[in-house]
Amino acid sequence: MPRLDRDGVHIYYETHGSGPAVLLTHGFSATTAAWQPQVDALSQRYRFISWDLRGHGQSDSPADPAAYSEALSVADMLALLDAEGVEQAVLGGHSLGGYLSLAFHCAHPERVKGLMLLGTGPGFRKDPPREAWNQRARSFADTFEQKGLDALGRSPEVRAGSHRSAQGLAHAARGILTQHDARIMNALGSIDVPALVMIGDRDKPFLAATDYMAAKIPHAKKVILSDAGHAANIEQATAFNTEFGAFLDQLGTD
Repeated sequence: MPRLDRDGVHIYYETHGSGPAVLLTHGFSATTAAWQPQVDALSQRYRFISWDLRGHGQSDSPADPAAYSEALSVADMLALLDAEGVEQAVLGGHSLGGYLSLAFHCAHPERVKGLMLLGTGPGFRKDPPREAWNQRARSFADTFEQKGLDALGRSPEVRAGSHRSAQGLAHAARGILTQHDARIMNALGSIDVPALVMIGDRDKPFLAATDYMAAKIPHAKKVILSDAGHAANIEQATAFNTEFGAFLDQLGTD
């Protein structure tokens, strides 16, 4: 599979299928492998580009903490589309990947045809909840530095792939997972492309955020998948793929 050279940082990515392009971004401590159920089911109709964030999976884990940030991640996404000759794509993101997809739309709305946001949120308007989130992210980083890859969770999206660097995950937690303002939340009302906002009914930490995004994004459809947790695309892959496939098909005919 190809690698993208980003000023000496090699980003691992995969391409599968043919048709309209879909850029898939995984969540924190997951990898591109988390999207395999969607690639298997839908790549006959669509061209999927999935990738490993910096510090994750088979992408590089630079030693410099400054090499990890939301802005650099968005720039990596843009570079991936450019490298694959894609002018406009549907962005699909899970958890952190959903937040980054929203950030990408803020920076490059002309490159986005639609958004699929799974088990994610748009950030925080007030400082105290944002700081609580950031403290949790920093705690993740500390744990990876203390325990190494043994600190990885056992959720389905994490177990789907593998990692090479606990330090890379720690840097990603501090540099990419942390948030700094309400810019993404404030921009929801300006999103003018169709959005599919999905969540598992047992993914309680993100239920309120899902409701909020569905209400604020003008052309959003909300789908709650039954008997599913945070990794609804894996836990209820058939139901997820039905909704995602119908969304992509509709965009293809617009």
